[in-house]
Amino acid sequence: MTIFHGMNTTASALTAQRLRMDVISSNMAGMDVTRAKQVNGEWEPYRRKTVTMSAAEGKFSNFLNVAMGKQIKGAEGNGVKVTRIKEDNETPFKLVYNPTHPDADAEGYVQMSNVDPLKEMVDLISATRSYEANITVFNANKNMLSKALEIGK
Repeated sequence: MTIFHGMNTTASALTAQRLRMDVISSNMAGMDVTRAKQVNGEWEPYRRKTVTMSAAEGKFSNFLNVAMGKQIKGAEGNGVKVTRIKEDNETPFKLVYNPTHPDADAEGYVQMSNVDPLKEMVDLISATRSYEANITVFNANKNMLSKALEIGK
């Protein structure tokens, strides 16, 4: 482990939370899109996307060895990584009655995106708070390193 390990770990979390905020912004932007992609010749509305994260190299045996006092290189964990961005296929599209819309079916209903703005705003607040907390950790680590350098003066 290097003296910059804490900063690298926090930087990975900052990157992951930034990507999460970008995906949430994309969801909000695509909320009213009724023709996002074609499936079997039919247009489908925009589908909500979610970010899945996991610990980078977070094997249980590595953490156990560190807890038992065994020094194994790379066993302390290396932050967080985005494992995938997936579409929400479980939440159905919303049906809105608007017979004048060009994408309305024979009964006058339009399939709208499955993005819920309230859920997106809650996720955005959560991602923002996580980002801010990681900035605080990064700054604390930076201050500790600068104080350590002052000891040598």
